Amino acid sequence: MVKKILEIAVKAAESKRGEDIVALDMEKVSLITDYFMIVDAASTRQVQAIADSVEEAVEAAGIEIKRIEGYSAARWVLIDLGDVMVHVFQKDDRSYYNLEKLWVEAPMVDVSDWVEA
Repeated sequence: MVKKILEIAVKAAESKRGEDIVALDMEKVSLITDYFMIVDAASTRQVQAIADSVEEAVEAAGIEIKRIEGYSAARWVLIDLGDVMVHVFQKDDRSYYNLEKLWVEAPMVDVSDWVEA
């Protein structure tokens, strides 16, 4: 079920033209969550659209959202789905925080089947 939550979030972000969507398998490197999904957007408006899309999709699937942080500033929105943490960044903020490098020991999850090439 956890991977299905990740799939729903990836597809929802992709539907709003989220860019450079990656997922990290955090199971063996963090006690916080099983997966990180990271996506970026070109503007605050697009960050919020992606966050809204993820929120709507997971709620429609009956998945509980633990919390959402950063929505009003829309530079980095964190959507806590428990086993999946969704990070929606503006491009510059994603480069600055560089979660992929911070969690380099976490294996990448292949999400190519869930996004259009």
